[in-house]
Amino acid sequence: MTAGEIFNTPIIADNELWRIAGLFVLLLAAMTAGKLLNYLLQKRGKELEDSRPILACGMCGAARAATFLSFAIGLSAGVSLLRLHGAESFVNTSIAVIVTLAVATTLYFLVEMPGVWMVTRATQTESKMDDMLAPIVSKSLRATIVVLAVVQIAQILSGKEITSILAGLGIGGLAVALAAQDTLKNFFGSVVLLADKPFEIGDRINVDGHDGPVEAVGLRSTKIRTLDGHLVTIPNGELANKSIWNIAKRPYIRRLFTITVTYDTPPEKMHEAKAILEDILKDHEGMAPDFPPRVYFKDFNDASLGFLCIYWYHPPAYWDFLSFTEHVNLQILERFNAAGIDFAFPTQTLHLAGDPKRPLEIGFPGKDA
Repeated sequence: MTAGEIFNTPIIADNELWRIAGLFVLLLAAMTAGKLLNYLLQKRGKELEDSRPILACGMCGAARAATFLSFAIGLSAGVSLLRLHGAESFVNTSIAVIVTLAVATTLYFLVEMPGVWMVTRATQTESKMDDMLAPIVSKSLRATIVVLAVVQIAQILSGKEITSILAGLGIGGLAVALAAQDTLKNFFGSVVLLADKPFEIGDRINVDGHDGPVEAVGLRSTKIRTLDGHLVTIPNGELANKSIWNIAKRPYIRRLFTITVTYDTPPEKMHEAKAILEDILKDHEGMAPDFPPRVYFKDFNDASLGFLCIYWYHPPAYWDFLSFTEHVNLQILERFNAAGIDFAFPTQTLHLAGDPKRPLEIGFPGKDA
């Protein structure tokens, strides 16, 4: 005789009403506790955002997982009150899977805590390498949690030892690797970029004509914000095999330009023009002692005489360089005009037949010219 028969209580699926009621009461209590815990953790986390951001992030992560974790605990406790009669294996396996998912979800959200810690530490160091590693480590931890959760669930469902499951995953991993060659290529490309360090976050680089600062480096791709505002995403597998121009690492900006004057400029004016150019660039702004400016009378062009001018600007502050370039150009224009030195521009001279000042002598084959 069962307890339900003794106390004359209804029996549903061989379970007294109090057992079923206990299941729902435990679920309700667990869900209520989860909601309450979510509210308290969220509130406390927001209060600590400014003073203790790492702890605040951990509380917010725990709050997001609190309801699901509480549900899993309440379900596990409530099911223990029931008589399952042959369904124990299925129910216990399902409960184990749900609990595993709840724990994995909690850990997945809590990974934000070390991620915020690494970002905070990275902002306190001069090296930007930490800024690149922080998001990659966070993503790697999340991927590890997902893989471990999948392996644990596979072990629960199959009932086999984890070594056997790992061996099976090793065999199946070959097929996955063949199907995910690009993904693996990008992953190892990110490893190469981190080891080789051709750039850091914030550096202005040029890759295949994409010129701009690096915004983010992930496990799969690198994001560059071009100078015209577009966001370009380049797979790391391709980026690791390309020539990368790290403009941010240049020690100076070099300007090489040509000043051309007309062919009727006499030699003394050519000497004067060179002296003017040398005087404008002498001890110029941004000059390093090891990089003095250079001025040479270099070319006899088709329609001009050319001076080659070179100078190096330190440090490579682009807007300051442009401001100095404007100053140099205005000085050249003003002083050449004052000295009566004419700039050259492309010209053509036409000789017309019948012009008495420029007679044309044309010979014909077979006749005296």
